[in-house]
Amino acid sequence: MVPSLRKAFNGQFSKEKYQQFLNCLQQDLKEEIAFRVAETPVFFPQDFKEKLIKAGDDILKTLLAPNFKELTDRAIPTKWKVANETKHPHFIALDFAVCKDEQGEIVPKLIELQGFPSLFGFQSFLADCYQNSFDFPKDLSIYFSGLNKESYIELLKRTIIGPNKPEEVVLMDVDAHHQKTFVDFFITQKLIGIPIVALEDLKQEGKKLYYISGGQKTYIKRIYNRLIFDEIDTDPKIFDKVVDIRQDLDVEWITHPEWFYRISKFTMPFLQGKFIPQTWFLNELPSIPTDLENYVLKPLFSFAGQGVIIDVKEADIKAITDPENWILQQKVKYEPIVQAPDGGVKCEVRILYLWPEEDVKPTLAINLTRLSRGKMIGVRYNQDFDWVGGTVSFFG
Repeated sequence: MVPSLRKAFNGQFSKEKYQQFLNCLQQDLKEEIAFRVAETPVFFPQDFKEKLIKAGDDILKTLLAPNFKELTDRAIPTKWKVANETKHPHFIALDFAVCKDEQGEIVPKLIELQGFPSLFGFQSFLADCYQNSFDFPKDLSIYFSGLNKESYIELLKRTIIGPNKPEEVVLMDVDAHHQKTFVDFFITQKLIGIPIVALEDLKQEGKKLYYISGGQKTYIKRIYNRLIFDEIDTDPKIFDKVVDIRQDLDVEWITHPEWFYRISKFTMPFLQGKFIPQTWFLNELPSIPTDLENYVLKPLFSFAGQGVIIDVKEADIKAITDPENWILQQKVKYEPIVQAPDGGVKCEVRILYLWPEEDVKPTLAINLTRLSRGKMIGVRYNQDFDWVGGTVSFFG
């Protein structure tokens, strides 16, 4: 994307430097990071950064509209409705494929979106390790909105902790210490000082929640929620064993679990803009396109790419018995813009917003980037390749 930076980086790359970089990431960790981290960051020019910002602004017009909750009420499964929904999400993640348009320009195209936190701690640390392990200009930044590392961490604290004491805010997930994203939990704990508490370790006293640490009972005022209900959906008796977090409790959600469903694939048909592929709810499809090879079929209520049909046939559409729970989306063609030593690699950029409770609107803060050679972005599709995996983009 920035040819001079790419040439210089590839020229200095070695397996020894990559190992030095991995050692930087692994410092203080007892176990290896549970996902692959790519050999390289991505270098984008300022004009592509501006396109990402414009694409995000177009999407926010819908997400911040007064009727957005009304539009998305159907997105929330009845069994996963949770009391005390917040007035707005505290995190927004927008995933863009890096593509070429008809004029040959590199542009972002929306793939998916989430009202859920991502690797907000890890990405900042990841950038530091790239900069410490490889030689490239130090004035390049992974941040947006005029943020630097210090102001970014302050924004992160203001979003997650707010006016509370760090020990009163818990980072919560099911089996939290054994999640693939635990490295992010650990780094977040180091950055802002909040404890990591598993769902199964929450205790209830009336409407209050608390946890025990070192024999001390601490009441919880906020939950930094990292729990995705899909991960406990296979156990119908889960809330016979742990606190039923769906009930009316004296706790603030950062962010409330229902935003995971509201801002999701479900939102795609409502969006408009030059960086957004045409998408329909399957039950509202005017007619089956004759060029189905240019579309992808996605179930609304699935996680991590499960159930997606890439090579769509008319029979696939006709076989679906609940078309209101599926979307047909124009296929996006990734451009292999990152030059590895042995060829081009596809790229996806996730831009991440933070929205403190008291702010009027979200702040575009940081990015997460993934590289792929497989048919889809994601670990399971890239297990046998190098120069793929999680990374971060630096902007000139």
